[in-house]
Amino acid sequence: MRSWSLFCLNSSRPPRHIVYPKHQAGHIGKQAGHLGSQAFYPGRQHSYLVPPAGAAGIPVQNQPGRPAGALWMPAPPPPLNCPPGLEYLSQIDMILIHQQIELLEVLFSFESSNVYEIKNSFGQRIYFAAEDTNFCTRNCCGRSRPFTLRITDNVGQEVITLERPLRCNCCCCPCCLQEIEIQAPPGVPVGYVTQTWHPFLTKFTIKNQKGEDVLKISGPCIVCCFAGVDFEITSLDEQIVVGRISKHWSGLLREALTDADNFGIQFPRDLDVKMKAVMIGACFLIDYMFFERTR
Repeated sequence: MRSWSLFCLNSSRPPRHIVYPKHQAGHIGKQAGHLGSQAFYPGRQHSYLVPPAGAAGIPVQNQPGRPAGALWMPAPPPPLNCPPGLEYLSQIDMILIHQQIELLEVLFSFESSNVYEIKNSFGQRIYFAAEDTNFCTRNCCGRSRPFTLRITDNVGQEVITLERPLRCNCCCCPCCLQEIEIQAPPGVPVGYVTQTWHPFLTKFTIKNQKGEDVLKISGPCIVCCFAGVDFEITSLDEQIVVGRISKHWSGLLREALTDADNFGIQFPRDLDVKMKAVMIGACFLIDYMFFERTR
């Protein structure tokens, strides 16, 4: 009778701790962080691997209005004077942009509207980006086409709008260079990215909402489509590197058959969220100028 009472007493208590096997405990973290999250901090000589989402204590959750199983970044508290929807950018120092593969382009060689996923270094989705152009513009103007790119959050609310006018995509014509306007929220410009003429190098200037020069972007002399390419974000005197836009190599088959590209943007964590949004616009301008296939 005494042993039976002790058994009932012990079985009524909740277990204090559950120890999972190592391979089971690390499975979710490995899955959430498999997208290659090597973070970069300007001014440091090293980089470090970002820990998985579970290990960092950041919850991974599904959000309404998107396909089931999508992992979305939880919304952080918005900082002071932050445009709505840009609070997601306030606590990150890296963005991953993945262009989705369009079957119509692969099968029929017709240029369809580009669609992108924008994620943080943990692989959690932050935004969706979709091109808003017509069929004739995409297939007649090619990589020089004007476009409106609408970036939406997890509930489909448009938070950033990118406007690219029609410009000549030729380095021999310095009078009509490329540019893009970044609006956040839509209709309110927060910055611009303009191409700077140079006979050999790829150069851009990042400007604030007043049109004042803030940063510069410098790329290689020859932009190779079959290798990774880095575009450094520097101070105006080009002496201090503050970030980087990197085009990642996606593999021979994907690069040869599609123009679905992968990019990474690195910047200081404490950079103004408006400037982070402008860097996103710079990345899309670079994608269309150099890595969009001409059909």
